Amino acid sequence: MAKPILLITRRLPPEVEARAARDYEARFNPEDIPRGSEVLLRLAEGAAAVLCTPSERLDAATIGRLPASVKVIATFSVGFDHIDVAAARARSIRVCNTPDVLSVATAECAMLLILAAARRAGEGERLVRSGHWSGWGPTQLIGTQVSGRKLGIFGMGRIGRELARMARGFAMEVHYRDIARLPAELEQGARFHDDDASFLAASEVLSLNAPGGAGTHNWLNAVRIAMLPRGAVVVNAARGVLVDDRALIAALRSGQIAAAGLDVFAGEPALDPEYRSLENVFLLPHLGSATAETRDAMGFLALDAIDAVLAGREPANLVH
Repeated sequence: MAKPILLITRRLPPEVEARAARDYEARFNPEDIPRGSEVLLRLAEGAAAVLCTPSERLDAATIGRLPASVKVIATFSVGFDHIDVAAARARSIRVCNTPDVLSVATAECAMLLILAAARRAGEGERLVRSGHWSGWGPTQLIGTQVSGRKLGIFGMGRIGRELARMARGFAMEVHYRDIARLPAELEQGARFHDDDASFLAASEVLSLNAPGGAGTHNWLNAVRIAMLPRGAVVVNAARGVLVDDRALIAALRSGQIAAAGLDVFAGEPALDPEYRSLENVFLLPHLGSATAETRDAMGFLALDAIDAVLAGREPANLVH
């Protein structure tokens, strides 16, 4: 019996690709070059499933042209705003994501951004690497202490809650903003805010951990930045579109925001070039889930979902 065809749009960890090759007639991308819609549609001919990544935008037009053979799209990510879920639903194509397994790794990355931005780690690393460091000095690269500060988490989902758990180890006072208040057992002493003004006023360190979408697009704009305490630290390990880049850059220049740590960008890999000219921004190339353990788990979870849908079962990680 012929194996179902599975289109995998980017290169995945070796063990994930080995399992895919074992169970499917897998079409890989060994060059790991992002593909446009026309190439993707051509490669999807006869495929039963597509395992995509946030690199591809599966909009309504693309999904409308997928071959009738495609039964399921699994994305190698938690976020699925790059997939038009309504268009997939209209064609009875199931959509799955990879929740839970990357929460700890991404929260670790958010904490890395907080520490690096607050303690001016990027500036220090550049100074040493340049060969211009002349030795320790009592006023050299004075940063902001993280321990004991008030941390505001915008988006208290799985990743936000993992970040809160880590922040307690630094004796940080956790505040959060979300659609609704969490049950006490999930809140773990964090303070809920039902309005932006009180939340932002309390956020000496602000971490963006909300999903993308119309409701959060450019959420951190000039108006909200002005509500933060002067000299706040801002980090984003969620979605680049949460931030109004021009407003953040202006605040970094004025000192309203002392430092920022960014792992994601609107339109990445392109980013506003002014970020590269600012010493008080710590920049990473979307490393949130980039651990060996996490990337394997994401791939296996995506394959589990594809296996289930093609076998007529409903996977737990079904988006619709």
